[in-house]
Amino acid sequence: MSFPSGHSMLAAITYLTIGAMLARAAEGWREKIYIIALSVVMTLLIGLTRVYLGVHYPSDVLAGWCAGIAWAIICLLAAKLLERFGVVKKRPVLTHGPTGR
Repeated sequence: MSFPSGHSMLAAITYLTIGAMLARAAEGWREKIYIIALSVVMTLLIGLTRVYLGVHYPSDVLAGWCAGIAWAIICLLAAKLLERFGVVKKRPVLTHGPTGR
């Protein structure tokens, strides 16, 4: 009944997709690595807590992660496709502060 873990899947979908999109907009490689690492750590922690609390088997969590990662990859590919056809800007730029400077 609990296969795959919904919490693990939604954590992977949310954190990895947002992390990947923010990393695309970041300027420096250190910022990109930090953003991706933070999203991966959050995804892993949420999945591991499901096993620790005893509400899921490790296979449930692994399946949730796989489904979430697949969704995040589909979103990234869609963003790349939209870039290629000129629907969105090539690389969004994060602004620093309310004035954009």
